[in-house]
Order: sequence, then C-alpha cells, then structure tokens
Amino acid sequence: MRTNMSARHIWGFERGDIEMRLAREAGWRRSELVWERAMEAGNRAWDEGRVGRARWLFGLADRIAMMGFGKGDPRRATAPAALARVFARQGRVRKARARARRALTEWAGVGAFIEAVEIRPRARSSLFHLRMEVRHRDTFHDNLRTRYRNFAEETRETMAGLAGDGPLPAHRHFGRWRGERPSIFDDTRRVLSACLLIPDPPGG
Repeated sequence: MRTNMSARHIWGFERGDIEMRLAREAGWRRSELVWERAMEAGNRAWDEGRVGRARWLFGLADRIAMMGFGKGDPRRATAPAALARVFARQGRVRKARARARRALTEWAGVGAFIEAVEIRPRARSSLFHLRMEVRHRDTFHDNLRTRYRNFAEETRETMAGLAGDGPLPAHRHFGRWRGERPSIFDDTRRVLSACLLIPDPPGG
C-alpha cells in the first residue's frame, strides 16, 4: 500500500519502531497505526495553522479508513468529521456539511461497538490497584463503557453541529487525546481515537 511505503518518511516508522512492534504483537494491522499517526499529524498541523496540510493528512487518513476498516468501525467517521472542520474554517459550508453528514452515518454504530469492546488489563501503579481491578472487573468495565459513551455523545454533537443540525458545541477532542490515549492496543484505543482525533474549534 503506497501510504505505508511513505509512512517511514512522514511519521517516523523505522525498523526499530517500538510502538509499531507493540501494536503488531497486540494484533493491530499496520494500517491502523498509520491511520492514527496521520490523524495526529493532521491535528498538529491544524493547531499550527497549516490548514492545507491538515486537509491533506485527513484526506489520506480517510482513504486508509475506508479501505482498511470494516463497517461499524467508528474510526471511519473521524476523518470526515475532521475534514468538515477544515472546510467550515475555509468557508466551504456545503462541503463541510456533506462530510459531517457522512461522519454521522458512519457514527451510527458506535454504541454497539462500545458494548462489544475488548478491554485488556491495564498496567497498575500498585498491587493493591491491580487486585481491586481483578476483584471488581465487571464494575470497572461498566464504568469505562459509560465514560466512552459520554465521549461518543460529545463527538456526535460536534458532528451534528458541523452538519448544521443544531448549534456547534465547543467540545475539546484532540486537546484531550494525549491525556486519554491508552498505552495498550485494544478496542478502547480504537474508540478513543475515533472520538478524540478530531480538531478542536479554532482558537480553542
């Protein structure tokens, strides 16, 4: 895949890339991490005011998602939502709303995706916290899913606002990604990347 061939030059994929090795060992496809890094790079470009660069990267990520992610994967909605933000800033309202409506269509299955997520054990700072997680695993997982549903609803509200279906909220997305990004490669990382790899409002 041509996007993978160029990934070494754009996002730092090298033979000794530790994150790529961990992702592959966890069962992730290379395209998943390429998509994530493309979205991260697009958001950084947006934050730096390089709107054209952001648009190109989000377009690339969109093609990766449409070719590599199955129906019902919420990440298929993220790049169109990001492009809607870009087009809105450029004053291209019709294009922005069209991308946002496509994002909303892809987002429709996010609830079912969250219910089915595989939540792998997290690293804990102490044996006590590890034992508490094991003892109350069902409660821990339920709380995580509730939290992800809240993220997903905020993302839906942003998409709806960009589509012109109501006011555009000032939710932060990429601004929370670094703090929320799981260190492990499981479905929770897929969900959070889908929710949070969307540019924040200009100036916000």
